[in-house]
Amino acid sequence: MYTLVYDGTFEGLLTAVFEIYERKLFHVKLIKGQWRSSAMFEEILQVITDEDRAGRVLKGLRKKLSAAGIQRLYIAHMAEMENEENAIVGFIRYVFDTDQNVEEDYGNKYVMRISEIIKMVRREKHRMEAFVRFQKLKDETFYSAVEPDFNVLPLLIRHFKSRYADQKWIIYDIKRGYGLYYDLHDTQYISLDFSEVDKSANLIAAFSEDECIYQHLWKNYFTSVNIVARKNNKLHLRHIPRRYWKHLTEKI
Repeated sequence: MYTLVYDGTFEGLLTAVFEIYERKLFHVKLIKGQWRSSAMFEEILQVITDEDRAGRVLKGLRKKLSAAGIQRLYIAHMAEMENEENAIVGFIRYVFDTDQNVEEDYGNKYVMRISEIIKMVRREKHRMEAFVRFQKLKDETFYSAVEPDFNVLPLLIRHFKSRYADQKWIIYDIKRGYGLYYDLHDTQYISLDFSEVDKSANLIAAFSEDECIYQHLWKNYFTSVNIVARKNNKLHLRHIPRRYWKHLTEKI
């Protein structure tokens, strides 16, 4: 058994695939970060990300997969699900070791697992599109904090850039420490430092003067349209899981 340690990037994963074929490795385990083990009979290889090698693997995948298939592979990696790197590597190896198109071969465990991951990521993406609540700051920027289960921010760019093209906004993933900033022209990735201030107090001080009024109106609207006799908590939780509530204005 060989353990390959890579840096967690998509290019690093593709470089690891290159190493597997170059070294003719069969039984492998891929992990990200640092790895120390005292297990006997285990070889550990540090994968150094190489853009040229990663590019060669990606070129080979493009010959055997559709553009949608490549995108699905990237999304599966971007999900950052623990211990799922090996399913992605298994899928890639299956693609290269099979002459036929494998994208819909759900009898294969790796193809099936990639499909399951994609469904989970896309479901989270759609929820983020529905549950993002912006707060207007004094500089006219609209800010929203989110904590998605998966790393879906890059998948949100097209939706929010199209829907809110006439206003500056920030969608910040506080779990992963980075966000999207749209300046009316382009979208870029940013990182904010909250280490020396109280986040909630800092944001309240940064609100525009009419933000609290809008929040009050929004809460009153949800209260007024609620029909107590038709309340169904189980259905409500199915559509809006409790973990999202702390970032929803109408729930605060």
